[in-house]
Amino acid sequence: MTRIVFMGTPDFAVPILKALIDTQNVVGVVTQPDRPAGRGRQLRPSPVKMVTQAAGIPLYQPPSLRREETAAPIHAWQPDLIVVAAFGQILRPHLLNLPPLGCLNVHASLLPRWRGASPIQHAILAGDTTTGISLMKMNAGLDTGPVYIKEPLPIGPDETAATLHDRLADLGATMLTAHLAGIISGRFLPQPQDDSQATYAPMLKKEAGELDWQKSAAALDRRVRAMTPWPGAFTWWDGLLLKIKAAAPVATEGLPAAEPGRVVAGPAQTESGGDTAVVLTAAGGLQLQKVQLAGKQEMTIGDFVRGRPDFIGATLGK
Repeated sequence: MTRIVFMGTPDFAVPILKALIDTQNVVGVVTQPDRPAGRGRQLRPSPVKMVTQAAGIPLYQPPSLRREETAAPIHAWQPDLIVVAAFGQILRPHLLNLPPLGCLNVHASLLPRWRGASPIQHAILAGDTTTGISLMKMNAGLDTGPVYIKEPLPIGPDETAATLHDRLADLGATMLTAHLAGIISGRFLPQPQDDSQATYAPMLKKEAGELDWQKSAAALDRRVRAMTPWPGAFTWWDGLLLKIKAAAPVATEGLPAAEPGRVVAGPAQTESGGDTAVVLTAAGGLQLQKVQLAGKQEMTIGDFVRGRPDFIGATLGK
């Protein structure tokens, strides 16, 4: 039976690892070292580590795999194939060339669109209506290897990075279960990507969540959804950081005219019957639904406005 080593770290990799454990011979798992998390900054194991330990599979957590000698435990497992899903480190040629069947990456986009670390968020930011999963044979480039198979997945109009992440992870697990035997047997041959069609999705930083009210409401709505749950969309109110947890674009007919960033009372009631607030933008308005001041609890906009009536009429941003 094919000896498979799995490399992955976050929640995205968990359904894929579980599918491999259920259907294949997983002889070892490589994941990132435990990281400090939470207010206490205590070391926390990766989601992949927890699944691996529960399954009783050998585990390796190298801080880095740059040098060939650090891959000695992986060599000892004698893998025929390495399957990678959101591992978090770039694989060097000494690993890419180790297994006879190569390294297979489960990538969360329809390559060559959105090569890189944040394909889910960038697909939403760009207003894409479709994304998907690509099963790619890895090479030394950044997601440039030939692709065995791709399967599309529609992006819903209210999709957040969180919901799309979970659907793509499940699709990746389903595709791997369905097609891995064909890849191993050689029935599926990888096809080169069209580099001229490539787009890139670099790693996000916290600053990516800041809302620029000079943009359109549609673009800001996409940014709020793309930054959920991390790094989170935010703006500034009276020098305080205000997180925008949920919002929706609305027309501004009948609303007061003002500069982008001005908060006005909304024309419609929320589902809970509370007050509403709309932030004017370069085109349209962004109706706030859930917000959170730094250090405070998340609130519906109705509760927030009732407790802070001076919010209406404020101008948001630095």
